[in-house]
Amino acid sequence: MQQQLLLISSSKAGHSDYLEHASHWLTEHFKQREVLFIPYAGVTQSHAAYSKRVAEALAPAGVKLRGIEEYADPKAAVEQAEAIAIGGGNTFVLLNLLYKYGLLDPIRRRVAEGMPYAGWSAGSNIAGMSIRTTNDMPIVQPPSFTALNLLPCQLNPHYIDVNPPGHHGETRDQRLAEFMVQDSHSAVLAIREGTALKVSGKRMQLLGKKDGFVFRSGQKFTLKAGQNCSQWL
Repeated sequence: MQQQLLLISSSKAGHSDYLEHASHWLTEHFKQREVLFIPYAGVTQSHAAYSKRVAEALAPAGVKLRGIEEYADPKAAVEQAEAIAIGGGNTFVLLNLLYKYGLLDPIRRRVAEGMPYAGWSAGSNIAGMSIRTTNDMPIVQPPSFTALNLLPCQLNPHYIDVNPPGHHGETRDQRLAEFMVQDSHSAVLAIREGTALKVSGKRMQLLGKKDGFVFRSGQKFTLKAGQNCSQWL
């Protein structure tokens, strides 16, 4: 079977409503399947409240969604799911709970079987090899930084290359340059808000109107919006 992935940079783009800019991508991706939503990245709201928010946002687009917190057995919920979506929030908290409930291997197996997977922000970040290129604070310590490894690369959602005047902290490019010093082989796919990576088997395309970038071996390459970028799979 072919992997079916939709990795969205963010839940909002510009002044759009929550998930509004991505609703047509999600509708096409899930194709009327019932979606199992994993809200574990949410920290300042309950899992039930997070799932409700996503369900209400996607209902007008015809996406039917149910939160994993409604199931007594999270593993069984994953095994029986028609599709899975994982939302944004804190990547460390998300990965820690996926380890706690033993869900990484079941999700990998189902995705390998062709089950559609979609994520945004933290939910996209964990689709890569590890969470070493997350933008989040490590407010908890997961057993490992190893993530779902659905792609043979790293993800950096919410990518931005603007440096506000008078700001003296590291830019995103500087942070990713530090990563490349420590790991010169792994590619980092940096995607701007309002864009997403669409993977169908061995084909990958950058959706949206803004270019992204690939950081690898000390170099920065452009990911052209709307074009095939399967060479990074």
